[in-house]
Amino acid sequence: MKIDRFIAAVALLMTAAIVSVSAQQRGAAPAANTPPAAAQTASANVPESKMAVIYSDAFLDPKNGIARFTSLLNTLNREFQPRQTELQGLQTRINTLTKEIDDQGAVAAPESLRQKRDQLDQLNIEFKRKGEDAQAAYTKRRQEIFTPLQQDIGKALEAFAKARGINLIVDGSQVPMVYAADALDITTPFIAEFNSKNPATASVTPRP
Repeated sequence: MKIDRFIAAVALLMTAAIVSVSAQQRGAAPAANTPPAAAQTASANVPESKMAVIYSDAFLDPKNGIARFTSLLNTLNREFQPRQTELQGLQTRINTLTKEIDDQGAVAAPESLRQKRDQLDQLNIEFKRKGEDAQAAYTKRRQEIFTPLQQDIGKALEAFAKARGINLIVDGSQVPMVYAADALDITTPFIAEFNSKNPATASVTPRP
């Protein structure tokens, strides 16, 4: 496990690539006699639709994205900084001891080299175990912290769409698109509205 992969930027996964807002069906009561198939097709109600596009990767932008994301990420990394520091210290000891063994291999006493190799093996085992434990704990804590935010974003996006008569939102960060007019992009106004209603200073549940 590499140190620089332990505390990396979190990719906030948006669960809904496409968000549909249900619309009420409008139609007349069915006739007593069922019309032919052709007539049914001709008279069927075609639902009115209004589509929009959002780019959820913009939510993660430190400056212009969702403020709570950056705040939570900083909190998460701050909580795990002691483990990061410990792992960095172990890595430094491993690198130093490895260099000593390489440099002294031809001149040091065999017993001294053996002891250093045994020590190096133990350090590598400790580093691997603590790194895996730290990564597992980090992943679990990240889920605990970011799941409520993810749920809040989903609810806010649905409310945003309903308030504007939008019944289909496509996430351009998840769904490949050939073209989408700029007028369909609601990313910036949604982020602005979410930030205004959800301050970055929202509390985080303490670690157990």
